[in-house]
Amino acid sequence: MSWLFLFFCISGFCSILYEIIWLRLAMASFGVTSALVSIVLSVFMAGLGLGSWGSGHLIRRFSEKLKNSALILYALSELFIGVSAILVPYELTLGRTLLERLGVSSSAGYYVASAFWVGLSLIPWCACMGAAIPLAMLAIRSRDAGQSQRSFSYLYAANVLGATVGTIIPLFLIELRGFRGTLRVGAILNVLLAATALMISRSWPAAKSTSSPNPVAESASTPATMASGRLMALLFFGGLASMGAEVVWIRQFTPYVGTMVYAFACVLGSYLVATFLGSWFYRRWSSEHNTVPPIIWALVGISMLLPLITADPNLSLSQTTPKLRYLMGALRVLVGLPPFCALLGFVTPMLVDRWSKGDPDRAGSAYAVNIIGCILGPLLSGFVLLPLLNERWVLFLFAVPWLIVSFNPGRWAGYQEREPVLVWKFNLSYVFALLALGLVLITNSYESRFPKRVILRDHTATVTAVGEGLNKDVLVNGRGMTGFAVVTKMMAHLPLAFLDHRPQSGLVVCFGMGTTFRSMHSWNIDTTAVELVPAVPRLFWYFHPDAPQILNSPNAHVEIDDGRRYLERTQQQYDVITIDPPPPIESAGSSLLYSKEFYWTIRHRLKPGGILQQWLPSGDRQVHAAIARALQESFPYVRAFQGVTKYGAHFLASDRPIPQRSPAELARQMPREAVDDMLEWGPSTTAEGQFGAMLDVEFPLDRFVTQSPETPAMQDDRPVNEYFLLRLLKRGSQDSQTTAAEITH
Repeated sequence: MSWLFLFFCISGFCSILYEIIWLRLAMASFGVTSALVSIVLSVFMAGLGLGSWGSGHLIRRFSEKLKNSALILYALSELFIGVSAILVPYELTLGRTLLERLGVSSSAGYYVASAFWVGLSLIPWCACMGAAIPLAMLAIRSRDAGQSQRSFSYLYAANVLGATVGTIIPLFLIELRGFRGTLRVGAILNVLLAATALMISRSWPAAKSTSSPNPVAESASTPATMASGRLMALLFFGGLASMGAEVVWIRQFTPYVGTMVYAFACVLGSYLVATFLGSWFYRRWSSEHNTVPPIIWALVGISMLLPLITADPNLSLSQTTPKLRYLMGALRVLVGLPPFCALLGFVTPMLVDRWSKGDPDRAGSAYAVNIIGCILGPLLSGFVLLPLLNERWVLFLFAVPWLIVSFNPGRWAGYQEREPVLVWKFNLSYVFALLALGLVLITNSYESRFPKRVILRDHTATVTAVGEGLNKDVLVNGRGMTGFAVVTKMMAHLPLAFLDHRPQSGLVVCFGMGTTFRSMHSWNIDTTAVELVPAVPRLFWYFHPDAPQILNSPNAHVEIDDGRRYLERTQQQYDVITIDPPPPIESAGSSLLYSKEFYWTIRHRLKPGGILQQWLPSGDRQVHAAIARALQESFPYVRAFQGVTKYGAHFLASDRPIPQRSPAELARQMPREAVDDMLEWGPSTTAEGQFGAMLDVEFPLDRFVTQSPETPAMQDDRPVNEYFLLRLLKRGSQDSQTTAAEITH
């Protein structure tokens, strides 16, 4: 039945494709927040679990009636999954529209409402995905019960292999076709699977009648079920530990591999490749052995801590060029993650096979328990453990239960007879436990490389303030966000000085060090900043001594929220909205702060004559063209000026003509406190000179667009900045980065 293996490879490919894209579409509709990401992933996994358990339950009740139509039911599940690829984007967009009309203003209420709608939109379709394995197991058992004993591991390995490919190919499809176009590719594949399965079902042999006892009852009496509770506990903890550790890995390896979608694909791909290899090796092993080596449980526990070594900053790797830096970062991932993932890929199907004995109902229940662990793992890790503990100790806590199991594996893993515990094995378990503790104590977190630092952790990220004097930086998961740059001051002063009326209110999207927020507040207007990571504003004092005074001001407000979601919820209007998305410009999710849909929302939150300031750093010509075109199609009036340090560009957009003013006229618009703030770090000694350095170079907007006329406007569906590998490969070794100044020459 090699065709069934191929079916599940394709099905696994489509499932991971849908998960990646549905998450992005949900973020575009309901906000880029950790809570929303957790909601979507939990809903996705919950749907899989419900489908797995529910289909297994129905098979148990109606096995005799269903066994001759198992392939037909499987085909229907694939057909429904294909339909979901088309319908889910519309469902999520409808939910966004409904929430806007309901006018849910509170953050908690918005989360509850969005979680309800995401669940309503995804769970039925994900349940079809979860039902696929039990239905296929029923088809296998109906043809030949002798081949069904290890059928779960067979289908599981195929599904993981397909998911591995699904972490790579969609990256290219999205770059070429966008999110919805890529979903259509997945839909076509699912429909083809459904049609092929229906054709095969016509020649599928009828189930052989048998006088043997009910398979469920028979399997219930096997020795494996004597340890059923412990088997289920191991399956649950396998899901909990793997998904909980994934949250930790993202924080550990982000400093080395970055925040691009390709970096996350590297982490996820290495996880899935190793899982497949472990599953494949289990298939080979189990064909000749009835038990597994007891040492495997200790190896699972100790391998979970291997990333402590490869993510240690004291592990010196050559980083002479950006490309080599990325390759060395990828090497840290490829050495640190696969051992644990491979071992878990061996253990998980082994436990399900041992529990189910080929019965779809029992396999569905066991897989559902594993998925429940997958749901709770990220929640426990992100919202409970990481805000309290260092990443190293969190991994240690996840490793401890596996080390405990290693002391008496037969009792936990349901061996048919208890294996003798030899002295050397018993002592070896102690050795592994001590080694695990030693790894936590002797390894270092990325932040340890900075002698002067303040570290804060919350459910979204680990935030570190580092440096002294004017050489300070704020790191989010080890990635530098900003420094003391005068350009961050001009993000507030430039648009405020260009207004054709006296400003009363302003909004800063992305807090960073708080410099732009502080500069806007110096105009003595009502100033609001929106920041996604709660710990970031709590470090405002580290960078600016007057931070407590500013925060205690009645006209200074800090909102912890996604900037886009905040603008969609609020009814307040502003004279100036200024945006400085987190670097680099290719960061995953950053396109949602450059897209036409976001600019359209901003336009409705600006007062008549209000100005949007969009900062654009370096990027390739396609990115510049996509953002310029999005602004051009969203606002009737757009101007762009060179950064004060000759780097990057300030885009100003409005629904009214932006006045033609000289540097002296702009300077006269400013209050004395604002002038002092603007000149605090230079480079000019006068406000007129500071503005003059920027107005000397005004970029013609059409020049950005004509540099890459075939590039579409940046949209939620076409994140040009995030997906760039194909065009980078097309250019060969040519440097992909250009500054805004270079693009005008």
